[in-house]
Amino acid sequence: MEIEFSGEVVEWRGPAPFHFVRLPLDAAYLVDEVKAEVVYWGVVPVRARIGDTGFTTSMFPREETWFLPLKDAVRRAERVGLGDVVDVRLSVGR
Repeated sequence: MEIEFSGEVVEWRGPAPFHFVRLPLDAAYLVDEVKAEVVYWGVVPVRARIGDTGFTTSMFPREETWFLPLKDAVRRAERVGLGDVVDVRLSVGR
């Protein structure tokens, strides 16, 4: 399943700060429809692309949606910072 959306880069503070893009509810609904087929340990594996940078990660459920983690290497390569709105192309599953 391919999903495209725009979302704001947000921070979630844990022991160290992490940056995520929160999926809009319509995109989250699409992930929820297929999560039973791909979920493991409560996370959904994805391949994502922001700009020219592709990466793999796993999304976490939080606040009635899914949070897409942004690796530091992706943020640096695309010059993305906290509060920026980014266009994301997402492929759900391994």
